[in-house]
Amino acid sequence: MTTLTRLVTLPVVDNKSLAGIFYETADLMEIDGQDSFRIRSYRNAAEAIEALPQQISDLISDPKQVLAIPGIGKSMLTNLQQMLGGGQLTLHAELLNKYKPSMLQLLKVQGLGPKTISLIWSAYQVCDLEGVAQLAREGKIRILPRMGEKHEQKLLKAIEDYQRIAGRYLLDAAETQAEKIIEHLRGCAGVERITPAGSLRRGRETVGDLDILVTGPACRDDAERQKLIDHIIKLPGLMEIIARGENKVSFRMRSGMQVDVRLLAPESFGAAMQYFTGSKAHNVALRQRALKMGYTLNEYSLARLDDESVVAAKSEEEIYAALKLDYIPPELRENLGEIDAAEKHTLPDLITQQDLKGDVHMHTVETDGRNTIEEMAEAARAHGYKYMAITDHSKNLAFANGLDDKRAVAHTERIRAANESVGGIRIFAGIEVDILADGELDLSDFVLEQMDLVIASVHSHFNQSPEEMTARLLKAVENPNTSIIGHPTGRLLLRREAFAFDVDAVLLSAARNKVAMELNAYPDRLDLCDRQLRLAKQLGVKIVINTDSHHTSHMEKMRFGILQARRAWLTAKDVLNTLPTENFAKAMKHDWPR
Repeated sequence: MTTLTRLVTLPVVDNKSLAGIFYETADLMEIDGQDSFRIRSYRNAAEAIEALPQQISDLISDPKQVLAIPGIGKSMLTNLQQMLGGGQLTLHAELLNKYKPSMLQLLKVQGLGPKTISLIWSAYQVCDLEGVAQLAREGKIRILPRMGEKHEQKLLKAIEDYQRIAGRYLLDAAETQAEKIIEHLRGCAGVERITPAGSLRRGRETVGDLDILVTGPACRDDAERQKLIDHIIKLPGLMEIIARGENKVSFRMRSGMQVDVRLLAPESFGAAMQYFTGSKAHNVALRQRALKMGYTLNEYSLARLDDESVVAAKSEEEIYAALKLDYIPPELRENLGEIDAAEKHTLPDLITQQDLKGDVHMHTVETDGRNTIEEMAEAARAHGYKYMAITDHSKNLAFANGLDDKRAVAHTERIRAANESVGGIRIFAGIEVDILADGELDLSDFVLEQMDLVIASVHSHFNQSPEEMTARLLKAVENPNTSIIGHPTGRLLLRREAFAFDVDAVLLSAARNKVAMELNAYPDRLDLCDRQLRLAKQLGVKIVINTDSHHTSHMEKMRFGILQARRAWLTAKDVLNTLPTENFAKAMKHDWPR
């Protein structure tokens, strides 16, 4: 009788739903201008509930167990008891009544903070993206306190940018999400292989959704397959199930990212990997080739048209071989000539991370980094590098505590001293110097001449005309002290567009002056992009792949740069930091290998 009563008064609500209500409440509290400490307490509770292996509904009858969970205090226990008792979270309901759910989306727009959203709501009772955009187009935002026409135009552009990039995610965010899903699935019996496919596997610079392929004995038996699907939907952070079928479950994560998990028979895993890796254009071209050869190709197999007998299915390698093609690496599958090259056996020997001998764009505590010279060097050595470079900022980046001439000389001496004291790796003394609006570098030639390498980068005046920006970059390339142009287009993925300039003219000048172009591997830059890298190779420009590390942990990001280099068909010979130490040092002084 007691148990029955408990089931009536305390209905089971899953952890994901409870966490979602706490997250929404925190966002709405932020719009309402409430105390930041209290807002954080709701987010902490949400994170704690989301990560909990057991359901809160199974623990709520014992308050001591709930209070023992880090992030859950007495007030959050009361809130949980209220929700699990069949009621709403009072504060959540009050805030939703006061505002509207569409306000939560507004918070994702750059420049639309809680105070601005609250101001717009108070004046116009508008709380959705299109409504705010319309107000901006009508000139109604500029008349609000602390706004103005310039702020209004920035706001309108931010909304347009958000609508354009909504649903896209940086490579590292997608990879992290995939790793969490894979780790979750490893806990299920009968699972043998779990592999991401789609644009993540191809290394696209941003990812729209995730495709995860799973195979093993659990994918064969109906009962075991349903157990596996039941396990999948218990994934922490899963907010909405979009579809649940016999061999596939689609869901949306709290971040908004859609994930499709497909359960496959082992004998068709290769065909599925090829099909779901894509790209669509590559697959269409491959299917057309198959048809001409008397085959049909789909996610299940490569089979003969006449009798439907399977020719290949277990592995991608055997599928490409049956189509008389060399194996095409996933990064090249964009229908940009890779099929012809695979037929003619002329696919390039793509660069790998093991080819790199050093990482030469790093910052320390002297400017805006978080580690010392020695700590960065030891981390680079632990990555197996033969050399690295310290390249702190110059004086124009005042917010980063950039170095003036005097500090730069003193810092160079410290780098050279560290090179003597830290064994097992060569530490080059460098600088990331600013390219000023007129193309001059913001440290004196006398100082720059003392450096082993100079990375010249644009960090300001992004709104120059294409002609001005081209002239600016050409002047920097022609400076005899410049070794590398850093993050050459200035873009920040999903945040800031690349500035416009004549890419061909700058690359041709770089080739003449033997100035390398950087491939900045940090996942919110990936600059140059794959198309520009391929053009650089065609024009004879050498590349240096760097992480732009501001912390020892950032060196792990190098793999994202390698992915872009591979997408651009680059080999080790196209990249200068695959060279031995002394050869690299010469290359930084414009003595490139032939």
